[in-house]
Amino acid sequence: MRKPVYLDYAATTPVAPEVATRMAECLTLEGIFANPASRSHMYGWQAEEQVEEARAQVAALINADPREIVWTSGATEANNLALKGIAESYRAQHKAGGHIIVSAVEHKAVLDPAIWLESQGFRITRLAPTNEGIICVDSLSAALEPDTFLVSLMQVNNELGVINDVKALAALCKSRNVLLHCDAAQSAGKIAIDVKGLGVDLLSLSAHKFYGPKGVGALYVRRSGEVKIAAQIHGGGHERGMRSGTLATHQLAGMGQAASLAAEQLVTDSIRIAQLRDRLWQGLEDLPGIHRNGSATNCVSGILNIAFGNIDGEMLLLSLRDLAVSSGSACNSASMSPSYVLKAIGLSDEAAQASLRFSIGRYTTADEIEFAIEHIRSVIAKLQKA
Repeated sequence: MRKPVYLDYAATTPVAPEVATRMAECLTLEGIFANPASRSHMYGWQAEEQVEEARAQVAALINADPREIVWTSGATEANNLALKGIAESYRAQHKAGGHIIVSAVEHKAVLDPAIWLESQGFRITRLAPTNEGIICVDSLSAALEPDTFLVSLMQVNNELGVINDVKALAALCKSRNVLLHCDAAQSAGKIAIDVKGLGVDLLSLSAHKFYGPKGVGALYVRRSGEVKIAAQIHGGGHERGMRSGTLATHQLAGMGQAASLAAEQLVTDSIRIAQLRDRLWQGLEDLPGIHRNGSATNCVSGILNIAFGNIDGEMLLLSLRDLAVSSGSACNSASMSPSYVLKAIGLSDEAAQASLRFSIGRYTTADEIEFAIEHIRSVIAKLQKA
């Protein structure tokens, strides 16, 4: 049986060979396997050295100080720590719930914590995007209230690939003394990130989005008295009291190596991947009823979201058995409900269900793109005749 062509890099990337080698060095008896918090012997010191080297590599990817990197189990935990940690700190100081702003097209790792915070007495505003999926500065400005203390907006949308102007959004927040958290899971390793230049206060990362291991991520926390986070996991006071737990040296070393590779290959990867994405779209855009969702210009190179006219979405996805693609976020892939992101930008239930996200990555080949074009066109032709 032929292995399907993998076009779901926005969901997860394979671990780069260099990363796998680096991780293996931290797993065996001959390697650096000890607890990095063990300060009483050489093995612990060696592990700590690996962890701090990885911290510096991740910090370099986003132009941060290594002391501003807090290890987490992924972007989901980083988002939860940012939203809940800032909210809890705010309530402890003000003795009341305040106002938080998110967008209606954030990942569930932001939307679900927002729902929980709402149940705890905080007011939540969910900003509507433009029909391209972008959050405008004017929309944010209109939503700010006197007690708004936190805004959480993603840099790159995981379904559409469109890019928000985080620098402008952050400048507005700063002018109103509001903290800005940014979910950068889909932008890290795809576009250049400079947390100082952007002006963000918190930023979430996930290693498995840029060829690192699953189960590890980080939260950038700007070193400032204004940014106070209440820990959500207790038990030892690791990570400067923000996130307790024994650090997984092999995963952190892997994330650091992946971050270093991403920084080195950022430009060449982006150019080559954009060419493959454009070729995929050029090979499909003449199909009847087809439409590209989101911005065609203000987007990352690897994500292409396409609505296939009046084709039944479930039948289309099931028929493309030689391609590994998704109908939206991997977190919602078990459900055939229409994507809330696509509905938020104005698509009908039918159009949203007939849409697929193709995501291309470092290891996608030109031959795979040509195969995908041929396979999609063949499947569409059969479904239209049915």
